[in-house]
Amino acid sequence: MITIGLETAKSPEQLSIVLQILLLLTVLSVAPALLLMVTSFTRLVVVFSILRHAIGTQQTPPNQVLISLALFLTIFIMAPTFERIYEEALNPYLNKKINEKEFFEKAAQPLKEFMFKNTREKDLLLFIKIRKEEPPKNPEDVSLFTLIPAFMISELKTAFQIGFLLYIPFLVIDMIVSSVLISMGILMLPPVMISLPIKLLLFVLVDGWNLLVTSLVRSFY
Repeated sequence: MITIGLETAKSPEQLSIVLQILLLLTVLSVAPALLLMVTSFTRLVVVFSILRHAIGTQQTPPNQVLISLALFLTIFIMAPTFERIYEEALNPYLNKKINEKEFFEKAAQPLKEFMFKNTREKDLLLFIKIRKEEPPKNPEDVSLFTLIPAFMISELKTAFQIGFLLYIPFLVIDMIVSSVLISMGILMLPPVMISLPIKLLLFVLVDGWNLLVTSLVRSFY
């Protein structure tokens, strides 16, 4: 028989279990936001979205496909970091070798190292000035509240730079097709009807997905 109710904790151990459950529920509720903030997901999904618009296929591939691809690539890229978190923080905590405070400190360290590698110094200094903090003497002195937004805007800037480079060849194709149609006097035919299959063919011939994914994954190492 299972009963659910609100009763006074009879021992510190019972209170600790309740707090752990509340903490777990809180972490699960903010997990999607954490995924966006501290991993490679932002850069990947923005680049994939820009690529889709550059080719001209507004809804192909669908959002679900692009998000799923970005998610699994994020897991692939973040695997070494997640393994360190498990070995250095989660496993010792489950074995009761460290307490909650040490768990969060050790779990945050691999993520901070990953974010530092992909955060521009200019962006980090911006948030340090906004929070009116003292310039850190070493990376360990930077708080997550300062590092996370700096990391995010750095990721967005990098994603836009990659997206700009993706746009150039497709833009050239659009310009060539438009010029040819105008020179032939075919003004009623939308250029996108001619340029779209050409862009798709070019992307397939150069094995675009392979090149793009390879470049994105290597950009984090």
